[in-house]
Amino acid sequence: MFGRTTAPSLAHDDAVLAELGIKAELSRKMGVFGNFAISFSVICILAGGMSLFGFGLSHGGPVVMLGSWVVIGFMTLLVGVSLADVVSAYPTSGGPYFMADRLGGPRWGWTTGWLNLLGLLGAIAGIDYGAAAFIGAFAQLQWGMEPTDHATMAVFGGILLLHGLLNVCGVRLVTVLNSISVWWQLLGVAIIVSTLALAPAKHQSAHFVFTHFHNDTGFANPLYVCLIGALLAGYTFCGYDASAHVAEETTKAQTSAPRGILHAITVSWIAGFVLLAGMLFAIQDYKATQNSATGVPPAQIFLDVLGAGGAKAMLLIVIVAMLFCGNAEVAAASRMIYAFSRSRALPYWQTWRSVSSHTKTPVPAVWLAVALPFVLALPALWSPAAYGAITAINAVGMIPAYGIPVYLALRKGDHYMSGPWSLGRWRRPIGWIAVAYVVIITGAFCLPQSAPITAESFNYAGATLAIALLLAWLTWITRGRHDYQLTSHNSMTADQADMEEVV
Repeated sequence: MFGRTTAPSLAHDDAVLAELGIKAELSRKMGVFGNFAISFSVICILAGGMSLFGFGLSHGGPVVMLGSWVVIGFMTLLVGVSLADVVSAYPTSGGPYFMADRLGGPRWGWTTGWLNLLGLLGAIAGIDYGAAAFIGAFAQLQWGMEPTDHATMAVFGGILLLHGLLNVCGVRLVTVLNSISVWWQLLGVAIIVSTLALAPAKHQSAHFVFTHFHNDTGFANPLYVCLIGALLAGYTFCGYDASAHVAEETTKAQTSAPRGILHAITVSWIAGFVLLAGMLFAIQDYKATQNSATGVPPAQIFLDVLGAGGAKAMLLIVIVAMLFCGNAEVAAASRMIYAFSRSRALPYWQTWRSVSSHTKTPVPAVWLAVALPFVLALPALWSPAAYGAITAINAVGMIPAYGIPVYLALRKGDHYMSGPWSLGRWRRPIGWIAVAYVVIITGAFCLPQSAPITAESFNYAGATLAIALLLAWLTWITRGRHDYQLTSHNSMTADQADMEEVV
């Protein structure tokens, strides 16, 4: 499909890192399937597709949900393979920020790093808080418990603690869990769709599923509704940079990581379409599904078609997939924190860049990766709008962070040196289309999503992006331009750097 691999130029993994100025410290025990599995687990169609299903029903309905999935999935594939080309040249845990620095300079690297990091932290908050909400819906069905904000927050904290404990055990366990996650998601989609299809209940017509338009946004322009309705797919197709963040723990990383990105997007694209179509065919009552007492529209579909017992079984499939997703996201975020600290970008960087001598895992970075999302989500106890503003940085932070390295590589022209996995002559046309898409979809994320616009309905994504960029600028002028130093610009070993800091 996409990509050209030149096997003879593939250097030994640690030698590649050495050429980039990086000392290999992490345990390299992840293969090509494990690298694919972490990105596939983070995209997690059973998390994004299910948690945003109700949003899709209100913002365009079935025709927009499926149509945008096809279009956004294809455009994401173009961004993904363009990023994969750059990952092959710079297979480091830093991911987009390292590439941006090498291709555009320290300021590009610093800004990209903060966008990527805040996006990863927002993703963890959104994924694990969503899992807590689905657990609340399950508890309501199973035990009649009414989920409260405080109970959801407590479950959210427990999930984060679990993910921290699993990640500090080492990359081997993380790889095993991600591998299980792949099959859990694929079998889960097959079970959900086939069970709903074979159940003795009425099913919607193909005409309804592929053409029905439903608009509860308050906006009259159907094209505008289609644009904001596409955010279901846009939010879901995030996180495939995880393959880059674990590159230093992957064998044959220059080819394994790019393939991991390509395959994760492709499989998610196909399986996600099947899942959404299967759920839409099974809708019994559109309005009742939207206004489900469980607060989770997919749960209402399961209840209507399968009854309480079947609904609980389907919810468990989704919940476990969400837990796998959050765990993989913590792994990716912790490697980003580790690498960014290695470049002295974070306060107390000496702590966050340290690696366990036993598991070869950045343990302090793991705990920071679970602590910060909990803090970010605390405003949800008082204001759902405030929580939305925090988690919005997931998409408006991560997607630009993918586009920046691609743009900088294109800007270098013939001076850019591809790695063993390359798009070849297709790199420039695909890359420019990808960059244009990143600009458009980032703008779409910031558009108002419902009218009238109030404090509760206001889309805080644009404000969140502005704050993130302001934060990056302020931290750059106060400490970044003095302290930040990409590892490849520094000939010292990590131990020498620590000694210098002590002195």
